[in-house]
Amino acid sequence: MMGNLLWIAIAYVMGSIPFGLVFARTFCGVDPRTGGSRNVGATNVARLCGTKWGVATLLCDALKGALPVAIALSFSDSALFHSLTALAALIGHLHSCFLGFKGGKAVATTVGVFIPLAFGQLVLAGIACLLVIWRSGFVSLGSLTLVTALPVFLLVYGKWKLLPLALVVMALVYWSHRENIGRLARGEEKPWQKKHHDATPTGCAADDATSTDQAGQTDPVDGQAPCGCGCAAHGEPGAAPEK
Repeated sequence: MMGNLLWIAIAYVMGSIPFGLVFARTFCGVDPRTGGSRNVGATNVARLCGTKWGVATLLCDALKGALPVAIALSFSDSALFHSLTALAALIGHLHSCFLGFKGGKAVATTVGVFIPLAFGQLVLAGIACLLVIWRSGFVSLGSLTLVTALPVFLLVYGKWKLLPLALVVMALVYWSHRENIGRLARGEEKPWQKKHHDATPTGCAADDATSTDQAGQTDPVDGQAPCGCGCAAHGEPGAAPEK
């Protein structure tokens, strides 16, 4: 019993490791908590530091969920213990002891904990997630699809013992995405790829073309000239990072 409790505590500490912050600070010299969406997850790291560091963060965040669960499976047959280990790793990512009990949104770590527990059902939920991201452009919507589809597939395939874990994980991920859900509802959520917009009723395109000739100014976001419209894609020099 004490050994199980100790391992759950270790899983929490492993889940708390902020790989996104480590990679962004070490290799890019930026703090993801102060730029972009101000999140230490893979999407924001990719936005601030480039795709390769986003992928590295994704893999490591998944690994810190998969590893403690895989080890728990190796020395215990208790589904409850496996679920508690998985939850400990997830809560570590959401409320990291290394970040003042703040953290990321736990999607990659969710993928990690279900790799050793329900790989086939995870793949099906992952396909649904990727299809939604492809069609909508919103990673947050795909993430919500993933955690919603996962308990459905567990139910369909008779993995009853994992259903409580999947439902708790769904609730945690929905809560961590509550701001994204609000922005999606208002039509304000930013797609994972920045899109250089064209003309708008305020004459953005014309302003963009004009500003290209003015003192060689470039847009700090994507290297284009500021259009003067105050939009996210053409923020003025010195504008606050996206939230």
